[in-house]
Amino acid sequence: MPDTVTLLIEPLPAGETVTDVEATFREVDAAEPALRVGELSTQRGDGIFETLAVTDGHPQEPRAHLERLRNSARICELPEPNLPQWEAAIARAAAALPVHGEFALKLVLSRGVEHGPAPTAWLHASPAADFSGPREHGVRVVTLDRGYARDAAENAPWLLLGAKTLSYATNMAALREAKRRGADDTIFISSDGYVMEGPTSSVILRSGDLYSTPAPSGAILHGTTQLSLFGYLERTGRRTEYRDIPAAELGSADAIWLVSSVRLAAGVTALDGTSVPYDAEATAEFNAYLQSPRD
Repeated sequence: MPDTVTLLIEPLPAGETVTDVEATFREVDAAEPALRVGELSTQRGDGIFETLAVTDGHPQEPRAHLERLRNSARICELPEPNLPQWEAAIARAAAALPVHGEFALKLVLSRGVEHGPAPTAWLHASPAADFSGPREHGVRVVTLDRGYARDAAENAPWLLLGAKTLSYATNMAALREAKRRGADDTIFISSDGYVMEGPTSSVILRSGDLYSTPAPSGAILHGTTQLSLFGYLERTGRRTEYRDIPAAELGSADAIWLVSSVRLAAGVTALDGTSVPYDAEATAEFNAYLQSPRD
């Protein structure tokens, strides 16, 4: 059984139904050319994406990812994706993967080729990186200025801050800066001094028995893994909240986590070169939940 799957997708309009939805997919070899040179996703980063985990053959919370894909399309003024079509594509890819192991499944919706056709879409699933180290031993992080205030999305909607766009060059540059500073990852701070998110993760703090994450706004991406983990915490009797979190609270928190769809929960062990409390037991609990089948 192959450990990679790539499907080119003919995007259906939202609400359209077809008898044979699988006829709108075409499997291709990931090592072979598949996109035109005029593709705007590669020329301008003009498109959106989602990455979800497939764990032991089970796609983790595809509907939550697809709803966020739809929200990104709305923000970016892209055609609304046909969610049943994408669900079928995810199911087909997952069924083709080995039944054991962790895989990353990426969905891409692009504005298409300059002067047509548009839009274009594809799915690619491949083995996930080995994240056992960050999950078990944590990560060192630095704080970096994101360059805009937490209300920037309201004042400048053209920045597309609430969309998961393909324009990730800034996020990757932030991770390289973290490495230069001897850290593994980054927490972005707004220019007016509030916690935002990581380049590829959501931030969760625990103070006492209360778990907090930055209030969802147009300036940060609402994390699917954070939402799922908060649901688990609430079902197990623990308190959660969304609020504006001053950056100074990072240093006084009882524990900090970065959570994302494929790496899952990584506890923070050091912040800007200073050790911070690390809760290995809670981190192991969170990852056990996040690796269990979730819909």
